[in-house]
Amino acid sequence: MTASTQPNTTVAGGAVATSTSLRNLYFTRASFSIVWVILMAVVGKARTDIAEILLIIYPAWDVVGTFLDMRANHGSSPKTTQYVNAAISTITTIAVIFALQKGVPETLIVFGTWAIGTGLIQLVLGIRRKKYLTGQWPMIISGAQSTLAGTSFILLAHDPTKGITSLAGYAAFGAFYYLLAAFRLNKTAKSEAA
Repeated sequence: MTASTQPNTTVAGGAVATSTSLRNLYFTRASFSIVWVILMAVVGKARTDIAEILLIIYPAWDVVGTFLDMRANHGSSPKTTQYVNAAISTITTIAVIFALQKGVPETLIVFGTWAIGTGLIQLVLGIRRKKYLTGQWPMIISGAQSTLAGTSFILLAHDPTKGITSLAGYAAFGAFYYLLAAFRLNKTAKSEAA
């Protein structure tokens, strides 16, 4: 191997490793969301205590997912956006605990604010990654949709027909976009490895 081809091989190998790591993470995040949606839809309606636990777990899992994402992208650009996302999700987890003591509208407002903040971060991150990594369109669309969903949670928080279980639809869309991105990254990893 000549010196001129070595850097290209290293870059290609790094892109394959990043694509593979992100693909695995996105499958994991999609699986978590699917299980969460099922539990919220089936058990959450009948058991408020379990629904409350699920509502606390959801943003806490996002903190874990964000740090796993940083580890999967260990060689990429600065992680400031992801640290901000982890901080927002940590604050949201704590805020959900307090909001649940006040009621459903307050909890929906917390989730709405969180969805807007993290949606904007996901949108920016997806646009940045698109420059060097394919398969980011689902994340860009998901970020935009999360921002819109968060706005609707806030606007509809005091509507008596909207309950906490309506958040299951939001999580289901998140799972769909993570699956879509994982399949796209799987294709990318295979084509770059070839």
